[in-house]
Amino acid sequence: MAQLDIKGKDGKTVGQHTLSDKIANASVSMVTAHRTVVAEEANARQGTQKAKTRSEVRGGGRKPYKQKKTGNARQGSIRAPHYAHGGMALAVAPRDYDKKVNKKERRAAILAALGAHFEAGNVSIVDSITFAAPKTKDATAMLEALGLNGQRRLLIVLPEYDEVVLKSFRNLPNVTVRTAPASTAGGAEAPKTAVFSTRDLLLAHKLIVVQEALSRIEEVWAK
Repeated sequence: MAQLDIKGKDGKTVGQHTLSDKIANASVSMVTAHRTVVAEEANARQGTQKAKTRSEVRGGGRKPYKQKKTGNARQGSIRAPHYAHGGMALAVAPRDYDKKVNKKERRAAILAALGAHFEAGNVSIVDSITFAAPKTKDATAMLEALGLNGQRRLLIVLPEYDEVVLKSFRNLPNVTVRTAPASTAGGAEAPKTAVFSTRDLLLAHKLIVVQEALSRIEEVWAK
């Protein structure tokens, strides 16, 4: 098991964390990882798009003019697709975009992506992230202490929803705040902030993970 340093908000080492072998040694095929990300993106779609066909647009029930002797091309309705304000040809309709991925595949993909970040040294574990009030200045100071200010894409994983922390980081470009999965213990509430996904991990260049969040990940996904 790998021993990892735990740092405080000031960047100083305050302890050690033993990383689970199921994360450190995780691997998955590119096919499974790709299928998982495609499913995550598809499942995020609402599928509420709608356009009217010529049969759904109001009006156009009679011929606009007689068939012959007008000099115009023959027309049957002013709601045909080539008319202004006419219905659409092949109009889109609401649909369900959900794609199913097996739980084992999804866990394997997310653990492999997380393990790759640990292997590359891209993860900073911190004991906690707390601020007295929502201030971008405090969030920036913490990133500078950890040597992570100005990263192209930074993913922060919290153990649970924290509005103050979320507001402190949300004005920083390329910083994404997510939560760890809910504990397997009974009565745990669903997080208000989205749980991080395989897509989040693949997009991120660096990670900041709160120790409690990492323990939760190991409890839920790396049992």
